[in-house]
Amino acid sequence: MAVLVTGAAGFIGSTTARALLKRGDDVVGIDNLNDYYDPSLKQARLDNLERQYGNRFRFERVDFSDAEALKRLAGAYPFESIVHLGAQAGVRYSIENPQAYVQSNLVGHCNLLELTRAIRPRHMVYASSSSVYGGNKNLPFRVEDRVDHPLSLYAATKKADELISESYASLYRLPLTGLRFFTVYGPWGRPDMAMWIFTKAMFAGEPLPRYNGGEMRRDFTYIDDIVRGVVACLDSPPVDDGSTKAGGSTSPHALYNIGNSRSEDLMRVVELLEQATGKKALLDPQPMQPGDVKDTFADISAIERDLGFAPATRIDEGVPRFVAWYRDYHKV
Repeated sequence: MAVLVTGAAGFIGSTTARALLKRGDDVVGIDNLNDYYDPSLKQARLDNLERQYGNRFRFERVDFSDAEALKRLAGAYPFESIVHLGAQAGVRYSIENPQAYVQSNLVGHCNLLELTRAIRPRHMVYASSSSVYGGNKNLPFRVEDRVDHPLSLYAATKKADELISESYASLYRLPLTGLRFFTVYGPWGRPDMAMWIFTKAMFAGEPLPRYNGGEMRRDFTYIDDIVRGVVACLDSPPVDDGSTKAGGSTSPHALYNIGNSRSEDLMRVVELLEQATGKKALLDPQPMQPGDVKDTFADISAIERDLGFAPATRIDEGVPRFVAWYRDYHKV
């Protein structure tokens, strides 16, 4: 029996696969290796897993928005549980290419739920996003808050995934857990995210985009903390006992925030990057981007209460670790 990890060539997916393999699970990873960002980075993540874990990690190039391909996969492998981390990510790109989000995040998510209904695994954990909080002005963001005002199509698809999952949990009594991730960073991160963009610009001597005049705060969460939360959730499927779960469902469906539970000023992160790179940041003031939000801040009391989760990595520890990895990967 194996764990199916979707998005296994991605940042969170590959790191989650590594954690599961390290503790002794067999993992089947799937990914379509699209070119939203450099596919060679995705391949490098996969190569590391295959080199370290051999045939305990099996990779299949599968697009989970293809229902027939998923059925063939399920016929080849018995899956004990599913960690669905694949998606079309990115707030700004959803404005440029909305069809990609509908296909991956809506059609693909429904396909994974149908697969879950067919094979009845012990649990399916899936990725949501802090973006669902949209225009919410109440800080910190709580899983009990209403999230009816998404500011981007990406956020809207993630909210839709939560609603569709609730219907499947209610109709078919499937144990499901959705995880709202907050600004994940760390080694093997994504090139379209602020930590990578800023670090790259500083080493190149180029200006950093300073959106909203730098008046922004984010709940930066280190990758190892995110993955510990994912694995803890995977091991604790919601019980179908009619009790109210985190997020409000009485079906076997829970929703959790996974964040650092600290909202960091973006300029504080720039200062830490200056220290870690030894470079002075050049700043390029720009207006707030469409679909973006000024602040994010996770209330993690639900996952603390239910699973004992607590973040372990402060931003002043995580930033130097990322920069050290970036130096090594890019030979700068």
